[in-house]
Amino acid sequence: MSSEDIPSASLAPVLATQPVVLASGSATRLSMLRHAGLEVVAHRPGVDEDEVKLSCKAAGLTVEETAEALAELKASRVAAKVPGAYVIGADQMLECEGRWFDKPENRQAAAEQLRALSGRTHRLVTTAVLFHNNSRVWHQTDQAKLTMRPLSDAFIQRYLDAAGDAVLTSVGGYQLEGLGAQLFSRVAGDHFTILGLPLLPLLSFLRVRGVLPD
Repeated sequence: MSSEDIPSASLAPVLATQPVVLASGSATRLSMLRHAGLEVVAHRPGVDEDEVKLSCKAAGLTVEETAEALAELKASRVAAKVPGAYVIGADQMLECEGRWFDKPENRQAAAEQLRALSGRTHRLVTTAVLFHNNSRVWHQTDQAKLTMRPLSDAFIQRYLDAAGDAVLTSVGGYQLEGLGAQLFSRVAGDHFTILGLPLLPLLSFLRVRGVLPD
């Protein structure tokens, strides 16, 4: 799906005084921002995330530093094309016992990720970076810890049958806001951070800047 395929209109009420740009193709982040009262236009940044992650890991960067580097790269790429706009870049990393996880490429990969996470606690690290006039003006990194209950192979297959291709759209092969809730015994962290955006701090900064009413 190209940036032109991302809906530009929202049925959610708008409180913002001006539109913002989301440097992402994430439907979840787009929905969060729109339902929070922002008028949002989405543009894909055209970043090779896998290549950036490999480079960051080779350089010894932490999960937090890698998420920030990716979010900043996405925002800067799009900000150069829309001068004067507030541009949001975001990224989320999943780390479990030193291993980094990405979005599964297929059902088999999703099953392997769920087996690897089964019975363990992992971290979701989420970063957002805001650009304005081609300069970084704000960023926030947050994390959540999620404990997955022990999963049998039979349950994993049943879950994948029920969830379908939706498991391929999120790191770890789950969506906590849906059937993914069945996978966990404990979740510690902000709901929006888990979905992929430190939303409340972002809204607070946009109020400071006058993009949202105070």
